[in-house]
Amino acid sequence: MARPSHGRHDSLVAWIDAVGIVAPGLENWKQAAARLTGREAWSPTPATLAMPPILPPAERRRTGAAVKAALISGHQAVTDSSYGADALVSVFSSSGGDGDNCHAICEALASEDRRISPTRFHNSVHNAPAGYWSIAMSARPASTSLCAYDASFAAGLLEALCEVASARHPSLLVAYDAPYRDPLCSTRPMEHAFGLALVLSPEPTRKALGRIDARLERTEPTQLAVAGLENLRRSVPTARGLTLLAALAELEDRGPSSVALDYLDDLCLAIEVSPG
Repeated sequence: MARPSHGRHDSLVAWIDAVGIVAPGLENWKQAAARLTGREAWSPTPATLAMPPILPPAERRRTGAAVKAALISGHQAVTDSSYGADALVSVFSSSGGDGDNCHAICEALASEDRRISPTRFHNSVHNAPAGYWSIAMSARPASTSLCAYDASFAAGLLEALCEVASARHPSLLVAYDAPYRDPLCSTRPMEHAFGLALVLSPEPTRKALGRIDARLERTEPTQLAVAGLENLRRSVPTARGLTLLAALAELEDRGPSSVALDYLDDLCLAIEVSPG
């Protein structure tokens, strides 16, 4: 990771107040920080999508892997943050939404019956995780749901940073992905479920993990030194955020650094990471 220059006037600035993550071999921020810095060994054990009891039982039964990854990581981040869920505008970002639900709907449409259950239809919309989040956390602030294919993590972070910069309001980014089943998986291979959440603040907080200065730049995306983690980063769009987490985890030992996150073509979201 490169050493940063001083913050520029065209940068979007925020403080990362808290992190939530559920991913292969990375079950929370403390564990992820240790494994991204090499203090602990990493292995690609499947993510444990054990939902906290934040949804009523009826809604909890209807959730698939994508919603679980979103809510688990978001709940971790807000629980560890300086803010309550009702104080955070939110951005939910995914490269493809709920693959299990999409598969079930396609199966129904390809059958002789072709009737789709109202629950399946309800869960098919791209903002379903944001709706479940509102129910689970009694979160009423504005929420945005977006998709930018492989650029979805950077697009979501850019949207959340714009909210912080323009409205001076703390925001929650929840990025998530989950695999499709065959035959869709052969067209859109994705092996793992992955959820990553960041609470972003317009001002430094007592819990702040670091400051980020972000801008668009024509450069190459930063890669991870550990081959297995780099393969994970490349294989799941939400995992593109791992380089940012690695820089954040290394702040105490290595000091400020800069990373570039995959965005569109040769355009990256370049981020300077410095102490909070």
